[in-house]
Amino acid sequence: MRALACFVVALAVIPPPAGPPATYAAQSLDPHAGETKAHRDSRMAWWREARFGMFIHWGLYAEPAGEWKGVRQRGIGEWIMHDLKIPVADYAEIAKRFNPVQFDANVWVGIAKAAGMKYIVMTSKHHDGFAMFHSESDAFNIFDATPFKRDPIAEMAAAAKRQGLKFGVYYSQAQDWHHPGGGAYGGHWDPAQDGDLHQYVKTVAAPQVAELLDRYQPAILWWDTPVDMSPEDIKALTAGFAANPGLISNNRLGNGVPGDTETPEQTIPATGFPGKDWETCMTINDTWGYKSSDTNFKSTTRLIQNLVDIASKGGNYLLNVGPDATGVIPQPEVDRLAAMGAWLKKNGDSIYGTAASPYKRLPFDGRATVKGRTLYLNVFSWPDGGLRLAGLQTAVRDAVAFGTGEVIQVQKAADGTVSIAKPSLIDPASTVIALHLAAAPFVVEPEFVIAPEATGAFRLAAADATLNGATIQIEGGRQGNIGYWTRATDSVEWQVKSPGGAYSVSLDYACQPGSEGSTFEIVIDGAATGITGLVTPTNSWQDYRTLTLDGTLSLTAGTHLIRVMPKTKPGTAVMNLRQMRLSPR
Repeated sequence: MRALACFVVALAVIPPPAGPPATYAAQSLDPHAGETKAHRDSRMAWWREARFGMFIHWGLYAEPAGEWKGVRQRGIGEWIMHDLKIPVADYAEIAKRFNPVQFDANVWVGIAKAAGMKYIVMTSKHHDGFAMFHSESDAFNIFDATPFKRDPIAEMAAAAKRQGLKFGVYYSQAQDWHHPGGGAYGGHWDPAQDGDLHQYVKTVAAPQVAELLDRYQPAILWWDTPVDMSPEDIKALTAGFAANPGLISNNRLGNGVPGDTETPEQTIPATGFPGKDWETCMTINDTWGYKSSDTNFKSTTRLIQNLVDIASKGGNYLLNVGPDATGVIPQPEVDRLAAMGAWLKKNGDSIYGTAASPYKRLPFDGRATVKGRTLYLNVFSWPDGGLRLAGLQTAVRDAVAFGTGEVIQVQKAADGTVSIAKPSLIDPASTVIALHLAAAPFVVEPEFVIAPEATGAFRLAAADATLNGATIQIEGGRQGNIGYWTRATDSVEWQVKSPGGAYSVSLDYACQPGSEGSTFEIVIDGAATGITGLVTPTNSWQDYRTLTLDGTLSLTAGTHLIRVMPKTKPGTAVMNLRQMRLSPR
């Protein structure tokens, strides 16, 4: 976990303003219920090929840019109305001075295209209730309420079509801090917000969604912050799907409607979502909407490696930009996207249209993808002696370095171990090697078992762990840590081969103050050992300390599965775990 700012409340379930939860068969509300696999595959084909898209969070919140009447907002930019509890009428006044005259849809789409992105999803209405299109259903929109008098959604849809990118819209269907009856995380703070949710859906949300679908025909409808609406609300919001048979929507409509895509936010799941279409949405810095004080931009190398990591697990990367109040995408974001585009221009075949890696783990710092009879290796850090890849049963024809076309020396042993020489030119972000095979890759991975060191101790490193869960992940490559451990149901485990004996257990961990208090237990071969630990705070998520646990771990001779299993998690995350050591007593 890099920072608490990475964990936003956009995924929170908002309680409805009034009325008990409705009960119904979710499938009957799913607009794609009964769809055949062939039809779904056809509908999702371009999206699966794309792998990389641009998210755009832009609205009235870009004007205050994280500050209101001298008070600096601590949270993410687009939540300023909520975070600082700005009255509805006061926030609406921003519209009178919102005049983004430098907005140019052709420039924005051009930035996305040059970055190698294949689609764009733009906020048409965020939680502040302000529509970024000319809505005839409600006057609180950029055409009617501002001096700008233009329709950015219409202009972006047209520009995307001209430049060959798919265009989609984000719509906050239930959380709305401006209109009476709209949901608000944590409750309303202004009487002007009070009202009936179902009336809000009927008079504002459903009509606006209908306008978006009818007028702009987006390829994607990206819902956000689900709420327990009535079946009638869901039916009203999805009424236009029948007339848009190619439409793709995500899993955030709520009420059990599955949607087409899983949407992990600010995180890359350890194993992706096997068998499902999924998309990580992520900010370039720490905020979605523009915030002038947020200059914590991710490096180009990290962004490229994120894209590679996501593709290797079969997912898409929806990377966000937050334009300012003048209509300009901040230059640091543009620069990073341009660098990603330059890398993709040389190495895009290892990303676009690829399938997930056939390997569960790689013995080097990097990732793998597959397309037909080619196994692509994206290598983040090259071992001086070259790469060794175990378990590949398919014959190798040759190995070629992307970018240079250099034919790389490659040898394959009878047991499936492939040795690949280091190329002459190394890319600082990721060097791509294409292994051309005789057929689609077939891999039989050898069992990964950790042996004791010369001292008899076991070093269980983060990079060697098997991660179980939807959010937990490895940060920082082979020398990194296990982070984003935000669910108590997630766990980590290692397989060791012990001669038998008694061991003390210690962990190197970090935990930012305010997130301490998690408890965990060491589990051996599925059985509790009674050896537990309490996570106390360190100075930050990067400040590591050693925690020695009470008790003795007894292992019989043989192979064992050792798991760290959380019991409670009162804070943001369990901990950042760099390694665990078993030392002979």
